[in-house]
Amino acid sequence: MTLIDSHCHLDFPQLQEDFEGVLSRAKDAGIRRMVTISTRVKRVEALRALAEANEQIFFSVGTHPHQAAEEPDVTVEDLLTHAAHDKCVAIGEAGLDYFYDNAPRDDQERGFRTHIAAARQSGLPLVIHARDADDDIAAILREESGKGAFPFIMHCFSAGRPLAETAIELGGYVSFSGILTFKRSEELRAIASDIPQDRLLVETDAPYLAPQPWRGKTNEPSYVAETNRVLAECHGVDTERMATLTTQNCLRCFSKMPPLPEVG
Repeated sequence: MTLIDSHCHLDFPQLQEDFEGVLSRAKDAGIRRMVTISTRVKRVEALRALAEANEQIFFSVGTHPHQAAEEPDVTVEDLLTHAAHDKCVAIGEAGLDYFYDNAPRDDQERGFRTHIAAARQSGLPLVIHARDADDDIAAILREESGKGAFPFIMHCFSAGRPLAETAIELGGYVSFSGILTFKRSEELRAIASDIPQDRLLVETDAPYLAPQPWRGKTNEPSYVAETNRVLAECHGVDTERMATLTTQNCLRCFSKMPPLPEVG
């Protein structure tokens, strides 16, 4: 079984403590590739170094909404410069987080729109963080799509059905994390069941949100296999079929990734 963890944070201390072990366990679980996601543009060099040193690792460039006030002057050109690297396969993560409100909402929106412009110009998918901001995320996606289409991923999806439907309508992908496996996630599993199979992705968001068997522990890319298993149940297919589907989708979405020959 071949899988790709479409969203993790391999530079975070929890994973760096046993980095070689994390990579070894991922390999044993069939995780062929991992995308380590940027939260601050000023720290992207560390992600680039991980990707350059490890064939199976790719990276993104962007400013998380929590850090939007720290990096208010990031420009489209800044993002595009970093995005030119061969192993930079995405823009973000960026978006809106009204649950924590760690940055002023104006700064979050400004950053979000800057990242959208970079995704549009580069053709790389925008990794979108959305929490308690469904209506504003949907409105911005519709408005910005009217200026020109851009690829995007609703990362770690845990929002409501209307936002999922908007994302699908506009051509986006919906990525599910360990939250899908939680006992009280019945509504989320119902939404996942209705996402077209060619728009599904799986991720860990490691080191956070470990799936149910490891809930409360440090998450790592090998655990994405459990999210894939539950997503397969949602769609009534076997785990190998879902792994093939999500891997095909990931390679299509992250179009700068080289193909995996064994994935048809």
